[in-house]
Amino acid sequence: MSAHPLAGRTILQILPALDAGGVERTAIDVAAALVRAGARALVLSEGGRGVAELEAAGAEHRPFPAATKNPLQMARNVGRLAALIEAEAVALVHARSRAPAWSALAAARRTGRPLVTTAAGIHRSGSAPKRFYNSVMARGDLVIANSAFTAAHLASEHGDLGARVTVIPRGVDLARFDPAAVTPERVAALRAAWDAGPDARIVLLAARLTRWKGQSLLLKAIARLNRPDVLVVLAGDPQGRDRYREELQSEAETLGLSARVRMPGHVADVPAALAAAAVAVVPSIEPEAFGRGAAEAQAMGVPVVAAAHGAPAETVLAPPACPDGDRTGWLVHPGDEAALAEGLAAALAMSATEREALGRRARTRAVTRFGLDAMTDATLDAYSRLLAGWNR
Repeated sequence: MSAHPLAGRTILQILPALDAGGVERTAIDVAAALVRAGARALVLSEGGRGVAELEAAGAEHRPFPAATKNPLQMARNVGRLAALIEAEAVALVHARSRAPAWSALAAARRTGRPLVTTAAGIHRSGSAPKRFYNSVMARGDLVIANSAFTAAHLASEHGDLGARVTVIPRGVDLARFDPAAVTPERVAALRAAWDAGPDARIVLLAARLTRWKGQSLLLKAIARLNRPDVLVVLAGDPQGRDRYREELQSEAETLGLSARVRMPGHVADVPAALAAAAVAVVPSIEPEAFGRGAAEAQAMGVPVVAAAHGAPAETVLAPPACPDGDRTGWLVHPGDEAALAEGLAAALAMSATEREALGRRARTRAVTRFGLDAMTDATLDAYSRLLAGWNR
């Protein structure tokens, strides 16, 4: 077998931190794939819970003030980053967030290295300065968009990027997110931790606690359902948003849901959390650039109810885009608590046979469209093509 084109080369990724989130997950997954390909994977960030996993995969982490938005610090970062690129013989730089991307852009130009940027979020421009700040994600020599929706947003905000843009959907680890791989003991442990009785139907929203993810909307929809057997689990790290967490607790009390809402914080075993769930929900009130939660739920064969905007509209199959017998979930009008309640009611009303059939369809869709290997292979191939044509 011939060596991979990236074998022996150093690829540098830079992002603010390595905590929970889709950007961080993808950086770790790509680093692991680089190591398997025989490349050297170097990641710069301010650290976090993902560093141990990154290093266990054979990649290297260097602490770097990549989260700063201070213009003076960002300018100082250019020199530090350029020196590191030269000292470590970095072949290609991949920036995954706006603030470090500005430093990476300048350092890559200074050292003559190609720059890859990944647009993994929808950043809207309310002013010319904000549009300029956001534009760095469209300035890479290669721009990766994590969905067709994100690619279209880039074009609308920053103009046609032509051949510089490629769509690579975010990948799901299909070995980890596999119903057959999750033991009953893992599911039972989570249900016990959440004090979920044997008859409780868990409605799971696995996302960081931030307003636009729709936790408040979900509580309102659950109150409309009048289903005492439903237990809502808002599984996500507040990331310092303690006031919002308190608001959710207060809202649950006002709606009469206090006894049926759990906020356990970050949940490491997401596959088991999904296996414990009757329904997974992605009720984001702003469009998701990809919506990893919808893809992971389908990989686990769990019914998903998602807001019908952004990338989940690409991810989840639902009428009228397909016949009812082909659906893998429900797409509901964004920001509409009544529509969300209706979707949840339909998902919860499925018979065991209907749920099993939907789960098989959902798993098949995830395997064919959103596998981790497909994402990492496409990313490494994009790196290889960029380096093969690089002559600066």
